[in-house]
Amino acid sequence: MPLEMNREVFITCAVTGSGSTQDRSPHVPRSSREIAASALDAARAGAAVVHCHVRDPETGAASRDPRLYRQLSELIRASEVDVVLNLTAGMGGDIVTGPPDAPLPLNNDGTDLASAADRMEHVADCLPEICTLDCGTMNFAEADYVMTNTPGMLRAMGRMMTELQVKPEIEAFDSGHLWFAKQLVNEGILRGPALVQLCMGVPWGAPDDLNTFMAMVNNIPESWTWSAFSLGRHQMPYVAAAVLAGGNVRVGLEDNLYLEKGVPATNAQLVARAVEIIERLGARVIGPQEVRERLGLVKRAPRGDAKTR
Repeated sequence: MPLEMNREVFITCAVTGSGSTQDRSPHVPRSSREIAASALDAARAGAAVVHCHVRDPETGAASRDPRLYRQLSELIRASEVDVVLNLTAGMGGDIVTGPPDAPLPLNNDGTDLASAADRMEHVADCLPEICTLDCGTMNFAEADYVMTNTPGMLRAMGRMMTELQVKPEIEAFDSGHLWFAKQLVNEGILRGPALVQLCMGVPWGAPDDLNTFMAMVNNIPESWTWSAFSLGRHQMPYVAAAVLAGGNVRVGLEDNLYLEKGVPATNAQLVARAVEIIERLGARVIGPQEVRERLGLVKRAPRGDAKTR
């Protein structure tokens, strides 16, 4: 892929994530209402897409509860603020083993393995314009935690996304994930041109050095649309890196809690900082309707809701 700066850039805001960050910053939203409010603030600041998880409103722990996703989706859609809704479908593939001398039985406190239908239940109900497809398995941060997405599971979930006309955002944490994503398109399970999110610097996937980053970029088919992000203090440098390499950008509290050292950020502040970087590079930040046209998105209301916006 020839290296050419992207001059028409969209921003995705990853609003809250599923990590145990709820007590590390006062700005990490917990309830559906708080997540929706933070997402809409991010949209007002310039995010065209909001990528959303839900959390238990009492504890802040990650949740797969379809009712929380329905509440969140309805709150965002009821707003006068236009934004592309992107819901995660990444949960339900968590394996936590016992210690190395006794890996079985699995740790019931952390293991969460669900069927493809269960992992997609909230997507089928809420019908977002985009949902994520974590396109591979990897050791993930903690010592005995494996993020599990088998080829069979990905084929099943991919078919459901295609049938629902929800655009998959392929989350690629390493080069093999891109390899399998291309296989899914070749098999006709996913429709091309695809949408990819390069997830850099997530232990223990692709490190976020620029050599690895460009190797990932150069493995994306030229007709596909892609974004990239990195974590923590590398979040804003990767805004510039992604634009210069021809891509779009993702920021937000899922990936970084601070505006600068010791200063907790809001999602809107992180988006505003990304807008400043993009514009100083000489590019333009595009809005949700331009993203819909570029990606061929289908905008609908949830099932059972007669109103469409």
